[in-house]
Amino acid sequence: MKEVQAILFDLDNTLMDRDQTFRSFSTQFVQDFLGHLEPAEAQDVIEDIIHRDADGYRDKDGFFVELSEVLPWETPVPAEHIRAYYDASYINHGATMKHAVDVLKYCKERGYILGLVTNGKVDIQNTKIDTLALREYFKAIVISGEVGIAKPDPKIYQLALDRLGVPADQTLFIGDHPVNDIWGAGKAGLQGIWLQRKHAWDDQLDIQPWQMIHELNELKSIL
Repeated sequence: MKEVQAILFDLDNTLMDRDQTFRSFSTQFVQDFLGHLEPAEAQDVIEDIIHRDADGYRDKDGFFVELSEVLPWETPVPAEHIRAYYDASYINHGATMKHAVDVLKYCKERGYILGLVTNGKVDIQNTKIDTLALREYFKAIVISGEVGIAKPDPKIYQLALDRLGVPADQTLFIGDHPVNDIWGAGKAGLQGIWLQRKHAWDDQLDIQPWQMIHELNELKSIL
């Protein structure tokens, strides 16, 4: 690999701690809509919501319909009301991943060109980025909902590279998802650093991560 000039980051569960964010949201949701439950019952419902969410990889509309049908409501709540509540309040629970800001500052100070590639709706992902005050660190931000291409399609990584003005063989990609981050970036010619979170590695993948880390601050010893 040539000398690294640029680094692309994933957002959810890489720079934003989505686990903590969604748990906090779910807890508030249950308090606001299911306050009639006993504490132990409420906690069980919170865990059930988190399980059904599948780390954010569920279709949101289908997810909200499911919640409207299966949760132990005192008074039924339609899916569109759940959606409106989510859109209005979810990002208020946003939490930055441990060491994220420190590592971004470290990378910038050492002259790396930084970019962000994330799947999701434009307004939601932009709100996350701005709420967590991350925008200033990136030369390029590519959101799937804006460009009509989603990870792991290699074209979305190439688009980010074009905006950074750096070739793939001088760029790293850092993310938590084996397919959407490491495999997809690898298909575009980038080396991947896998931040190990919830997702298990698929041994059938034909691309392996260049490095594996458990915390973002481990990047300092790699770069």
